[in-house]
Amino acid sequence: MVNAIIVAAGKGVRMGSVQRKQYLLIAGRPILYHTLRQFDACTSVDRICLVVPKQDLDYCYEKVLTTTKLIKPVKLVPGGLERQQSVFQGLKALDHKDGLVAIHDGVRPLIESSIIEACILNASENGACVPGIPVTDTIKKTDQKGKITATIQRRNLWLIQTPQVFKYRIIMEAHHRAIKERFIGTDDASLVERLGYPVAIVNGSKTNIKVTTEEDLIIASKLLVDH
Repeated sequence: MVNAIIVAAGKGVRMGSVQRKQYLLIAGRPILYHTLRQFDACTSVDRICLVVPKQDLDYCYEKVLTTTKLIKPVKLVPGGLERQQSVFQGLKALDHKDGLVAIHDGVRPLIESSIIEACILNASENGACVPGIPVTDTIKKTDQKGKITATIQRRNLWLIQTPQVFKYRIIMEAHHRAIKERFIGTDDASLVERLGYPVAIVNGSKTNIKVTTEEDLIIASKLLVDH
């Protein structure tokens, strides 16, 4: 059993839009529509859990789910104040608490099925897997005054994306520990890593962008047309 948790409970402050970014249109459809379609088309995914702000439950159902015509069952769940809390709400809401969980940002609409499949296959063997792309630009470290203090070796550096896939028992253990110790990670893999579990990595895609700013929206719109 593979459950996909699509996290779309953010406020989208950096977008500078009145409307939440997950509902902004690309090719005439909400960003969330395109994301859901990708997971619905992935043969390895059995069920989808969509996490949105509590006050958006009715709106999301009417404006997104009823118009998307998905084949797989979708469970709509209210999120928390932060992304990590929203993921945990999704994990608790799953009807089948076994197998694998693929956690994906709702505003990454250009994810490819091949990447989802690769992460699922790897996680089924290793327990945890994330997609990423190798860092190719030069990385500099600065002090608080903005002065460069070091050049970081980029040989083993990766830019991490989603979906991040885990065995259910591992990711739940990681979240419970994080709650107990009041730890907030930048992604779900960081919660798993701190418990000592190995996390594998597979090649992601440069087109698997996270739509965060107005510029990202323009780029995603162009990429979707060419997709």
